[in-house]
Order: sequence, then C-alpha cells, then structure tokens
Amino acid sequence: MALPQLTDEERKVALEKAKLARSARAALRAEIKNGDVTIADVLAERDNPVIDKIKVLSLIESLPGYGKAKASKLLEELGISETRRVKGLGERQRAALLERLG
Repeated sequence: MALPQLTDEERKVALEKAKLARSARAALRAEIKNGDVTIADVLAERDNPVIDKIKVLSLIESLPGYGKAKASKLLEELGISETRRVKGLGERQRAALLERLG
C-alpha cells in the first residue's frame, strides 16, 4: 500500500497532530510515574485516544519499580503481547493486569 501524497499544508497538520499525541502520552506516563494517576484509572477509562494508543508495555514501564525486563516478564506471564495497545486488551487481560498491579 502506497503512502498518500500529502500537500505541504496537510503534512504540517499531520505532523502537529502526531506531536500533540506523543506529548499527551508522555504526560500520561509522567503522571503514572509520579503517582498522580493509577493503572486502574487508566484501564477503566474507555474511548480516550491518548490512552487507547499507548502500548501496555510502555504503561507498565512507567510504574515505579518496573523496568523493561520486569514489565516484559509480567506481560509474558499474563499472556499479553509486548506490542499490544491498551485499546486491544480484552476484559480478562484488563482484569489480570489490575489484579497484578492493583
């Protein structure tokens, strides 16, 4: 599938939109790291584009005490792919994450 040919203005708008999305995800990870937001809050919220598109691995790594290795091991134990995004989690996967991290 070929990439669409965008005009300079369309490309500029798309880049700005992507920049805002990255900034919002980084802010969410910072709030989790600081303890302002819990994993339960994040997983309970539905239809939030910022939360839906963040990878579960990245979300867990934001928790204090969790690095790449520990987060990867947790996802492996729960049977969740490292590339899975929050929107793609099933109810059982969400419940299992909350049980382990709640």
